[in-house]
Amino acid sequence: MSVNKVILLGNVGKDPEVRYLDTGIAVATFSLATTEKGYTLNNGTHVPDRTEWHNLVLWRGLAEIAEKYVHKGDKLYVEGKIKSRSYEDQSGNKRYITEIFVDNMEMLSARSTQSSDQQVSQQTSPTAASTAQKPAAGGEDLPF
Repeated sequence: MSVNKVILLGNVGKDPEVRYLDTGIAVATFSLATTEKGYTLNNGTHVPDRTEWHNLVLWRGLAEIAEKYVHKGDKLYVEGKIKSRSYEDQSGNKRYITEIFVDNMEMLSARSTQSSDQQVSQQTSPTAASTAQKPAAGGEDLPF
């Protein structure tokens, strides 16, 4: 058994770049920054904040939602799979890239056009679980 699951919570580095394939399928790409807070060691040495940049790839409906609602600086929660690939650049050098293929995204930035708990999910197979829904006001849908 193996698992390929990535969970990230960070800030969007640039507005999504969206392109449409000949078949009409949307593909969005953009970067997401995650930062580990710095700290000071017992001997007084300061270790600074460390920011890691992640390349996100969103397909179909998630890409269309990102095109409309995701902007540079927004806070996002994403779940997906990590994929690596390589290619040759124009100079013939082999380049490697690691990307996160997003299956689920939650927009956390407060906006007047969206609620702070708006959640979207892309089903990757017919058996994939759907996005969790909020329980009714009476709480009848609670599992406990």
